[in-house]
Amino acid sequence: MNHCALNVALYGPGARRWSMTERGARHVAVERARFTIGPSALHWDGDGLTIAIEEVGMPFPRRISGTVRVRPRALTGLHVVLNPEGGHVWAPLAPLCDVEVALDAPTLRWSGPGYLDMNRGDAPLAEGFIDWSWSRAPTQAGAAVLYGGRRRDGSAFDLGWRFDAQGGATALAPPPVAALPTSGWRIARETRSDAVHPAQLVETYEDTPFYARSLVRSRLAGETVTAMHESLSLDRFANPVVQMMLPFRMPRRG
Repeated sequence: MNHCALNVALYGPGARRWSMTERGARHVAVERARFTIGPSALHWDGDGLTIAIEEVGMPFPRRISGTVRVRPRALTGLHVVLNPEGGHVWAPLAPLCDVEVALDAPTLRWSGPGYLDMNRGDAPLAEGFIDWSWSRAPTQAGAAVLYGGRRRDGSAFDLGWRFDAQGGATALAPPPVAALPTSGWRIARETRSDAVHPAQLVETYEDTPFYARSLVRSRLAGETVTAMHESLSLDRFANPVVQMMLPFRMPRRG
């Protein structure tokens, strides 16, 4: 409760902004269907999630103001334990969503497909994991998610699912590893793609010392897909130099 933030990332010509201001407990309120973080808030009305955004971008102070409306097409009850020792659980709450964005600062209107998931745990991520890669791609029948990485004890996890329009989940055997170019900060990136079909890095959205977010094209079960992809290095995140850099992108209020 004493370390809460709403992370907003916008990509595109004239609209590229990023904010993640941490708030102390006196600026945070939790109710059954509402979560308030400083001047921003998230509200669930039983049909969808409305995110009211009132933030200031970093490291350049520009306002981000408006609403994002997330309407799940279906909810899934899947919960996946990634690291039993730390109680780390991943839950793809709504693999298929309809999203409406209405921002006044910057002026931006957009609607399209989206995704809503959740991670939770009882210990810092860097204590349980060395790194991981995650990706989510829309498919003709729904969506596909790949999730793999290395735990701190040296063991690995390599997971995949297909989700249908009703929220049903079926296991997807991950195809062979497909290497991707390293990020500008030399973060290793990889995904999965059917044999003899190399993956393609389409665009890099976030390039930080410990995290990269990218758009990736690959082939899963015979279908060409375009996925949102992330690579996370917890060794890099825990590095004291990186920790000293964090307040410049993630300031604290209260």
